Amino acid sequence: MRVLHLDSGLTMRGGQYQVLRLTQALEADPDVEHRLLCRGELLDQTNGQRLTLTRLWTQARQADLIHAHDAHTHTLAALLGGATPIVVSRRVAFPVQTGPLSRWKYRRAARFLAVSEFVAEMLRAAAVAPSRISIVHDGLPIPSEEPRLAWRSPPRVLALASDDPGKGAALAREACESAGLQLTLSNDLKRDLPDAEVFLYLSESEGLGSALILASLAKRAIVASRIGGIPEVIEHESTGLLTDNDAASAAAALERLAREEGLGSRLAEAAFRHARREFGVDIMVAQTVEAYRSALAT
Repeated sequence: MRVLHLDSGLTMRGGQYQVLRLTQALEADPDVEHRLLCRGELLDQTNGQRLTLTRLWTQARQADLIHAHDAHTHTLAALLGGATPIVVSRRVAFPVQTGPLSRWKYRRAARFLAVSEFVAEMLRAAAVAPSRISIVHDGLPIPSEEPRLAWRSPPRVLALASDDPGKGAALAREACESAGLQLTLSNDLKRDLPDAEVFLYLSESEGLGSALILASLAKRAIVASRIGGIPEVIEHESTGLLTDNDAASAAAALERLAREEGLGSRLAEAAFRHARREFGVDIMVAQTVEAYRSALAT
């Protein structure tokens, strides 16, 4: 099976890390030959080639399947991919556009890989047949050694640093100030999670939330927005606390973790076990390859 991967992202975000992990894992699969056309930071971290229209046109005709990893390359593959079947990763939580071009390119895809059931429902609402949708959650490396969480009181809180108003940095500050807890905003979660007890993830729109999987595998207590695909990663009162998107609700959840002895440790342990069982790279890769085979079969 010859697969051509396409990604147009310029920076390393959740989708680009999934492309990186998928293509690295496929190197060990003797049944899959793959090439990657991409841009920006992903190009620097892989053996891919720079995405150009000429390369796409040429290599699409040498492939059995095109995997478009974002909306832009979905459009390019539909326009330039010829008769080669297209698999499209869909990671975003907003509804599918309904204009003529959008309807055409969505008909062009043989299969969609929805990052969550929530995203799959968005596709079904846009009249994509359920038989053309596979749910493939993000996959992250499982740590070789189980992390330790030494709970300190009051707990220190970590949140994502982001200029995107939809990612909740300002709301996180307000919630932590109200709860009287120290907040650190991070540009490198893998580096900074060991120095915090709580990960606070507030977002206005989320397909799944790979940062939540990372925090779960770091065995941190999690407070997150009850929105989009997040409840598919975090189960309220079991593997974390879900909150409405307002400072008072988020502060109340943080205060519970600070006040109730043993709650944070219990939630963090359960989140780690759940993430280790459900969100490994090997699971993501196996489900993706199965979706490839289904697309080619139809």
